[in-house]
Amino acid sequence: MKFDQQTTEDLFDYLLRLGDDRLILGHRLSEWCGHGPILEEDIALANIALDCIGQAIGFLKLAGEVEGKGRSEDDLAYFREAIDFRNLILLEQPRGDFAYTIARQFLFDVYSFHLYEALQQSSFDELAALAAKSLKEARYHLRHSSQWALRLGDGTEESRQRIQNAFEDLWRFTGEMFRPDAVEQRLIAKNLIPDTAALKPKWDQMVGQVLAEATLTVPKEGFMVSGSRQGRHSEHLGYILSQMQILPRSYPTAQW
Repeated sequence: MKFDQQTTEDLFDYLLRLGDDRLILGHRLSEWCGHGPILEEDIALANIALDCIGQAIGFLKLAGEVEGKGRSEDDLAYFREAIDFRNLILLEQPRGDFAYTIARQFLFDVYSFHLYEALQQSSFDELAALAAKSLKEARYHLRHSSQWALRLGDGTEESRQRIQNAFEDLWRFTGEMFRPDAVEQRLIAKNLIPDTAALKPKWDQMVGQVLAEATLTVPKEGFMVSGSRQGRHSEHLGYILSQMQILPRSYPTAQW
């Protein structure tokens, strides 16, 4: 499918958002490798990290093809600066404790699940196919994080307080998931992507249902952090990229 220049630029930017979200989240989850609270969870988080990175490869590869400048998924992952990344600020926050990781994962999993469902209807066949493929993994991720949210929320007093605190802290980063900017609005008009604002009620319902079952309180709406889709990030992203990009930048012609 061929696009005009504006649509090509918009679609490239949007695919970066999808890829960067999962690349940065995958990196954060990989930090648990060898540090999980139990062996099974150590393996589970590592596998979810690999799923996220695998999805990132697909979206960044497609982004490079849409851009048409010969950049591969590796080029886009390792040779861009922080200002060029489009991941949600939510996903670059420090790992935190296990409850913090589960709370962040759950909030993003609910969003990702509904987004993939809607993206299957994209008029861009390659994007729809990637969404359909990724949805299978997203279902598992959502089941995993929601079950842990229930266990921690309805567990001990300490586990309940830890995950409640995590939701309270992370809530301010969730608003930008559902605020389509000019890039998204143009793509929505062309039926290339869904209206993320329309996904918010589904997200609210699922998050509210799980938190209620976990005897947790849905945080109150307040100030929402935004700007990540335009390249405005927290200082944490720079530290992530310094770790993630050092090898390919030090040895750019290395082959494995």
